[in-house]
Amino acid sequence: MPRPSSSQSAPSTQDQTAGTAAKPSAASAAKVFGASAALDALSAIDEHTRKVVAHVRQRTHISRNLGHQAAPNRDSLGARAADTVAGFGGSWTFVLLFIFTTLAWMVVNTLLLAWQGHTFDPYPYILLNLVLSMLAAIQAPIILMSQNRQADKDRVRSEHDYEVNLKAELEIMLLHEKIDQLQNQQWHELLALQREQLQLLEGLLLQRGSAPQAS
Repeated sequence: MPRPSSSQSAPSTQDQTAGTAAKPSAASAAKVFGASAALDALSAIDEHTRKVVAHVRQRTHISRNLGHQAAPNRDSLGARAADTVAGFGGSWTFVLLFIFTTLAWMVVNTLLLAWQGHTFDPYPYILLNLVLSMLAAIQAPIILMSQNRQADKDRVRSEHDYEVNLKAELEIMLLHEKIDQLQNQQWHELLALQREQLQLLEGLLLQRGSAPQAS
C-alpha cells in the first residue's frame, strides 16, 4: 500500500493543534463575554439596589434610625425657625389669634373714630390690609422652606423603606431557594432509601425462591 507522505500528515496535526488552541480561546471569549454581560447588568442596576445586594452578600442589616440623622440639634437656626413658624402658622392658635387681632383692630379704630372723629386706620383699614399682606408675603416662603425640608426627609425615608423592602424580598427569595434545596435533598434521600428497600425485598424474594428448589 502507498504510505502517506509527511506533507499530507502535517495538515492534520496542524488542524489538531489549531482545534486545541481554539478551545481555550473560545472559553476565554465566553468568560470575557460573561464578565461584560455581568458588568452591563450591574451598570443597569441603580445605586440603592447595589447597596442592598452588598448588604445581602455581607449578611449585614440595612435598617437604621432616620430620626438621629434629622435631629433638631443638627439643623441650622433658620431651618428650625422655619419649622417653628410653619408649625405655629398651621395651628388653631394662630387662627384664633389672627381673628382676635383683626376684630380688636377694627373695634379700636371704630371707637376712636366715634369718640375723637379721627383714628390712625379708618375704614376700610388700609394699614391693616398692608400688615396682613406683609404677613402673608413673609409667611408663605417660610412655610415653603419647611415643606421643602419635610419633602427631603420624606424622600430619604421612602428610599430607606425601598432598600429595607428590597432586602426583605431578596432574603425571602433566598429562604425559599434554601427550602427548595432542602426539599430536593430530602426527596433524593427518600428515593435512595426506597431503592435500598426494594433491593432488600428483591434479595429476600430471591432467597425464598431458591429455598424450595434446594429442598
